[in-house]
Amino acid sequence: MREIAGRYAVEYELVKAVIKAESDFNRLAVSPKGARGLMQLMPETAALHMVRDVFVPRDNIEGGWRHLRMLLDRYHGSVPLAVAAYNAGTRRVEEAGGIPPIPETR
Repeated sequence: MREIAGRYAVEYELVKAVIKAESDFNRLAVSPKGARGLMQLMPETAALHMVRDVFVPRDNIEGGWRHLRMLLDRYHGSVPLAVAAYNAGTRRVEEAGGIPPIPETR
């Protein structure tokens, strides 16, 4: 994982925290909304980041890392906004004008 961290310039500890929050380190996790794997990638997100198998930890983590990097860029390095968008989606963050009032996102 540390090798991937260097490639995407996203803190290793941040990704670890996202994995803990999203799947509690369960590589086979599937959410009621269809997010899958360690970093709980939605099918569209997995496809966007060319993740072949969301249940293969390395593939899932790399795709999630890429997505987090994209969100950090979108929100000008704001970790709270990027993480909120990772969890709730960019539309909800933008509609709320910040972190949306969703319990699991706060």
